[in-house]
Amino acid sequence: MFQGESAITIDEKNRLAIPTVYRELIASACANRLVFVYNPFEHGCLWLFPVQEWETVRDQVNALSNVKRVHRDLQLKLVGAATPVELDGNGRVLVPASQRTAASIERKVVLLGMDRKFELWSEQAHLAKIRQTIGEDEISDDMLELKL
Repeated sequence: MFQGESAITIDEKNRLAIPTVYRELIASACANRLVFVYNPFEHGCLWLFPVQEWETVRDQVNALSNVKRVHRDLQLKLVGAATPVELDGNGRVLVPASQRTAASIERKVVLLGMDRKFELWSEQAHLAKIRQTIGEDEISDDMLELKL
């Protein structure tokens, strides 16, 4: 559904302008309603889901037993912190201040279309991640099957 990389500047009112290439897709997929959550695996990044995709993820995460600490941590970062947003008339969304601060996201960001969700990276964290290479010892059996 979503793919591609866009360098964006968050404005002084903490709004993110969604690239025009995605706006029609977002309007038809979720009536301009999205949900911000923490990326529980990597610092410097937030996830942004269309509301229907979010509801599926939310239900799966809530179904985990909260007896295990790792499950509670995942529930906290995804369900507890979920912040619904809606595109305004100019295709912008307000990036939640608490999430921006926790993820060290400032003005310059990179928005990645990652199929069913977006990832919003701080410019520095994205650059550091892109500069990392995948070592031979990290290649999984599934990756070996790819025809790259």
